[in-house]
Amino acid sequence: MDKILLMLQLQADLNEATNGENWTSGITKNSKVINWRRCIYMECAEMIDSFTWKHWKNIDQETDWNNLQVEVVDVWHFVMSLAIENYSQTLRGQVEDLAINISQSQNFKKINTSSEHFAKQDEIIQKIESIMIDTLSRGSLDLEKLISDFFDLVLMSGLNLESLYKLYMGKNILNQFRQDNGYKNGTYIKIWAGEEDNVIMKRILEQNSGIKPDALYRELTKLYLALNKS
Repeated sequence: MDKILLMLQLQADLNEATNGENWTSGITKNSKVINWRRCIYMECAEMIDSFTWKHWKNIDQETDWNNLQVEVVDVWHFVMSLAIENYSQTLRGQVEDLAINISQSQNFKKINTSSEHFAKQDEIIQKIESIMIDTLSRGSLDLEKLISDFFDLVLMSGLNLESLYKLYMGKNILNQFRQDNGYKNGTYIKIWAGEEDNVIMKRILEQNSGIKPDALYRELTKLYLALNKS
């Protein structure tokens, strides 16, 4: 439960810093409407492009498994945000209550393993589309099904609780870095010397297994400054 609680707390903090302290009401501090469901299904559509699903284009291209895992973590940001908002608006409780309920679910127990196997492409795509259906419905949100489907996707994508947590921590720091360097006003550079910042962040984590969040932020800063000087 500790890792789930920490991720939920970090996400709540990031949302407050980005969108204002009343973000769970569905409105940002700049009076923009927040739609976490749309964030999820649009991110899922991007995730599907990790696969060579087009029968008319690049049919021999390999699946981009690294990108898939990063996209899964991106979706996790939005699933957690939607869950926190839902608990707040329906008076189900605070972040701590959500963490307890998630940690007691069967599918959470499944991801608390050491499995690192990828499912078949078509099976993963079907699960991604199930998550899209969960959020495209205009009816009441079945939050438990959404989280259950997401944890299925975690396992199918070769991730588990530990690797999800590690990648989430990395992406959380990257998101903070982006916000601090002009992401919201459109001046941030996302492609660093031909590679997306997501890929670079993941490589730093892989090369430095015990790296701390503040050290990761410093490393991103060093690389970004070098990029802007070149």
